[in-house]
Amino acid sequence: MKFENILISRKLAIATVTINRPSKLNALNKVTIKELHDALKDLDKDKSCRVIILTGSGEKAFVAGADIAEFANYSTKEGGKLASNGHKQLFSYIEKMNTPVIAAVNGYALGGGLELAMACHYRVASHNARMGLPEVSLGLIPGYGGTQRLPQLIGRGRAMEMILGGGMIDAAKAQEFGLVNHVVEQEHLMDLAIKLATEMCQNSPKAIGYAIKAINAGFNHNENGYEAEIEAFGKCFGTSDFKEGTTAFLEKRKPDFSDM
Repeated sequence: MKFENILISRKLAIATVTINRPSKLNALNKVTIKELHDALKDLDKDKSCRVIILTGSGEKAFVAGADIAEFANYSTKEGGKLASNGHKQLFSYIEKMNTPVIAAVNGYALGGGLELAMACHYRVASHNARMGLPEVSLGLIPGYGGTQRLPQLIGRGRAMEMILGGGMIDAAKAQEFGLVNHVVEQEHLMDLAIKLATEMCQNSPKAIGYAIKAINAGFNHNENGYEAEIEAFGKCFGTSDFKEGTTAFLEKRKPDFSDM
């Protein structure tokens, strides 16, 4: 599949998806959101792909926000549809994927860019990264999950300050808040992301998929997280990964989940 605004590369079981609009600081528009959805959907179906790294091209920005020119003249109805479609196509879609997605935040992650990073399963950042949700300065609020995911990650009070103030925080503050897991020099960012991805590749992909579902359930008001965990735990017993994992443990060898 050929894409206009994204690049895809593979290194064994790890896929890297790069948003490639450097002249726009990788800003998200409808085409880019659709392309990301299509690429991630294909990778999630591909059993040989175990982890996805999502990043931006260049050294300035992960994603500097949404492409404002695209929706500056939208009506109330059009604005609501824009947010709804974005949730379904990309932001909520990533969160629910079985394949873990690591956001490698290589610069500015603002507005929709930070919302995209927060939809990923976890985040690593370069030392020069800057993050924020400045939508109130445009007469808007975050519309791609920012008002929900940011409080979950850093707490209500800090999220209120970031969203209502509309300012940015640096990578060190983001790590202190728990918004990102690790911060490194920019030249080491992808190495770190690949290291973390490689570690995950050693584990059961089926168990990882069930773990993602169970963790997400704890943040869904319509689900009982404990019940979701119990159900997912039970389902693990019916997988070939469980058989391989326990057999390997008893045989005192490393498990091989590559062909499970």
